[in-house]
Amino acid sequence: MKNKRIAVLSPVAWRTPPREYGAWETVASNLTEGLVARGWDVTLYATGDSITKARLRSVVPKGYEEDKSVDPKVAEYAHIAEVFEHASEFDLIHSHLDFMPLTYSRLVQTPVLTTIHGFSSPQIMPLYEKYRDGYFVSISESDRAPGLNYLATVYNGIDLAAHEYFDQPGEELVFLGRIHPDKGVHLAIEVAREQERNLIIAGIIQDEKYFKERVEPWIDGKKICFIGAVGPKEKNELFKKAYALLHLNTLKERFGLVLAEAGASGVPVIAMDQGSCREVIRDGETGFLVRNVKEALEALEKVPSILRARCREHVAHKFSVACMVAKYEEAYARLFELEREKHTGRERVSA
Repeated sequence: MKNKRIAVLSPVAWRTPPREYGAWETVASNLTEGLVARGWDVTLYATGDSITKARLRSVVPKGYEEDKSVDPKVAEYAHIAEVFEHASEFDLIHSHLDFMPLTYSRLVQTPVLTTIHGFSSPQIMPLYEKYRDGYFVSISESDRAPGLNYLATVYNGIDLAAHEYFDQPGEELVFLGRIHPDKGVHLAIEVAREQERNLIIAGIIQDEKYFKERVEPWIDGKKICFIGAVGPKEKNELFKKAYALLHLNTLKERFGLVLAEAGASGVPVIAMDQGSCREVIRDGETGFLVRNVKEALEALEKVPSILRARCREHVAHKFSVACMVAKYEEAYARLFELEREKHTGRERVSA
């Protein structure tokens, strides 16, 4: 099966892999490099400045979030068109670019597998309904839409070698993620203030109004610090200082890559029991699942009971690149088998 030619379609908001923020690009990169290491013939479609051991094809020099002269829609559709114009060169197109490539999928003979990294709004669901008979992978059991042709759930995998393990806890509380109401930054601030602990906030500002009204007023550079987006090196430095990671999401989490990243460094996570958090965290073993600020405060008192080595072991066992690649190989095998059955059925009908 490894003689199959795979095109991995990554987003073009950021470089693949991203310098700092870019969860989808991170997963696309980790999968691509993992497949190449396993002997697959892979072509990565990503920004021109991307870094990969696969073949790289690009029509977008830099990500539109990094180069504001680039129009996002123009970049995305030129990028998508490029892979579909070369579809006959591949046995499979594996898309990590949301719903848009689905609109091209019936125009080519090459099967398209879509990893759904989340449903951004109810408005996009009719399009998924239209293409419901395509091939899909979910990133958690909790983030599935009824009726879609799912081949598997494949948890996102992280590069363990990129995440340093710290066996001794730091003193700081840490929030790492998008500065957006969905991620509950304001709740992390409330917990830190109640506990009279320092909080370091890291991430891109995705909702300026929310940042100005709910986050910025509390930032003093001492008790509450905001350091912006962080790259791999800065992330390790952040986790070295961490007593616990606060992930008090206000909506269902799709996967939560940062939950696995923190665990890889041995950092216990306190997260709201919504969506995939229950799938990523083992309550009472690698962190705590809570329902409100009161329970988050209670969980902080129990953090010393968490064995940091167990956090690392759990991530290595379930959320490594090797685990992810193995699951995708199973999904690919299932897809190619379904394609063979489909073509065999057509041949019988035509006969």
